[in-house]
Amino acid sequence: MAINQINRLFKNLLLQSHKTVQARSLFTSPLNLRDVVDRKEMLRSMPAIDEGTHGEKSIDIDSSITKRDIFPTIDTPNKLFNGIPFKDLPIFNIRVTRNNTILCLSDAKGTPKLIRSCGVEGFKNTKKGTNIAAQATAITAGTKALDQGYKIVRVRVRGLGPGRMAAIKGLQMSGLDIVSITDSTRVSWTGPRPRKQRKL
Repeated sequence: MAINQINRLFKNLLLQSHKTVQARSLFTSPLNLRDVVDRKEMLRSMPAIDEGTHGEKSIDIDSSITKRDIFPTIDTPNKLFNGIPFKDLPIFNIRVTRNNTILCLSDAKGTPKLIRSCGVEGFKNTKKGTNIAAQATAITAGTKALDQGYKIVRVRVRGLGPGRMAAIKGLQMSGLDIVSITDSTRVSWTGPRPRKQRKL
């Protein structure tokens, strides 16, 4: 009703000033505003939740290694790598959890020389547990190890988490020569006693 009255007023004004100004039609249709009533439709229209950047699912470390070269032999501790016996090579210990990845470079006796973690690298909260954080931390740790003069290293991985392979790849990308990868994840063969059965 009110729209029709406004429309008539404008038409009268336009008719009176028709001699000087050319008349144009005036559209007063309401805007089609979308009112979301259905919750499912609203959730569908929202952008997807960002779960961080997805990295590689699996990588091939070195396809040239044959099956018989994988496991150590009796002569492995005395085997020379660039003039250094295997038993005297520095060790990169990688401690992997769901929430963080910690890298520690130590000499053959176990004295720590360099410690780096995803939190120190600048990743906070849940981002510390991602494979991208582990790879970035490993690249930084590897570069610092090269600056200290370590070129050939052994790698020892402990724990389960998204940063296992990413940390090894980061060390490889930094330019370190990785001689061996050892998985020293602790396994409990006799776990804790289970809960008693519920009585219903």
